[in-house]
Amino acid sequence: MIKRGNQIISEEEIVCKTKAQMGRGLMFRLEKKNLIMYLTKEMKAYLHMFFVFYPIDVLLLDKNKKVIEIKENFKPFREWHSKNKGHYIIELGKEHLEVSVGDILEF
Repeated sequence: MIKRGNQIISEEEIVCKTKAQMGRGLMFRLEKKNLIMYLTKEMKAYLHMFFVFYPIDVLLLDKNKKVIEIKENFKPFREWHSKNKGHYIIELGKEHLEVSVGDILEF
């Protein structure tokens, strides 16, 4: 579960901690899902939407789980490189509440 204060952002997520899990991400999943990636070190994100068939929102979080960058409406078959380095990446494919840069999340 991902929360911002008392508000639930996501009730169920796929958790990715290994390179293999992160590499697959949301590819080939026909049902919309949310996903959390735990990065092994602070780094810039590079994501692609090859074989992801629905748009998502991407949140990049720092080590304190503060949102530091957002990529909204990331469409299928596109690529994205973050401007900032982060420790967590959250991909939101299912409906969710509005999230802003500076919000602190819990999961």
